[in-house]
Amino acid sequence: MFKLKRLQDKPVLSPDERHDWEKAAVFNAAVIYDNNLFHMFYRASDNPFFLDTEKPDPERKFTSVLGYASSTDGIHFKRYDEPVLRPSGLNDSWGIEDPRLTKIDDTYYLLYTSFGGRDWNDIRVTMVSSPDLKQWSEPVVLLPDEPNKNAALLPEKINGKYVLFHRRHPSIWTAVSDDLIHWTDHTEIMAPRKGKWDSKKIGIAGPPLKIKDGWLMIYHGVDENNTYRLGAALLDEHNINRIKARQDEPILEPELDWEVKGLIPNVVFSCGECIVNNHLYIYYGAADTHIGVAGIPVDSIIF
Repeated sequence: MFKLKRLQDKPVLSPDERHDWEKAAVFNAAVIYDNNLFHMFYRASDNPFFLDTEKPDPERKFTSVLGYASSTDGIHFKRYDEPVLRPSGLNDSWGIEDPRLTKIDDTYYLLYTSFGGRDWNDIRVTMVSSPDLKQWSEPVVLLPDEPNKNAALLPEKINGKYVLFHRRHPSIWTAVSDDLIHWTDHTEIMAPRKGKWDSKKIGIAGPPLKIKDGWLMIYHGVDENNTYRLGAALLDEHNINRIKARQDEPILEPELDWEVKGLIPNVVFSCGECIVNNHLYIYYGAADTHIGVAGIPVDSIIF
């Protein structure tokens, strides 16, 4: 069993009132380490969230965009003054949310949730790609026929096929594809556990990372009080649908003031992790308002 240790007791990124697009919240960041830099694509909101209506209320609209920040040490980040990805149509008119970033060969794939705002289930898994993290393709909806979110690509092909993790409520599922467009073999690989900290619903964090014993999958779990925590599981290196181990206790939970209090209280929620110099860095949204970082030496990851 292992637990994460916060790398500092304050956020690495917080809302910036100088910028309307990120004045209410910054959270749920995709992170990748490449070319000696930590690259962070984070969700930002212009207004607080109002989730207590039957349908999204246009009079209280909040819009999510993606900002970018970079760091040499994984803790001190420099961010752009403008968002790098904005909503572009009806399918994401209320925002692009919760990005996950994967590099396969020489291409970066950024998956996020498009929120159209026509009802609360108006959400779709959407993908853009880039050769350089600067120029992005037009968005493509991966699973157009179903409300879905919490999606990420495995960093390697398995048996020549791309592997997609996604969330058909309330579990974590996989699917495979030859072309990143047509997805088949949808399989439920992990479900909530009754009576535990992850009893209500679960979803993948960032793309799984390969360690010596298999694929390390970080995930969020929600209990009946709507507290969000992070957990860990180990997937078979070759059979990605086989769970070799699943930790019984969470690896991180809301404890600090800025994790407990915020737009959505009692939340730690991750969309990105990376391994740098044999150390695991996990970036997490705290109370849907700030971004924190926690980690552990890879050699200390024991199931």
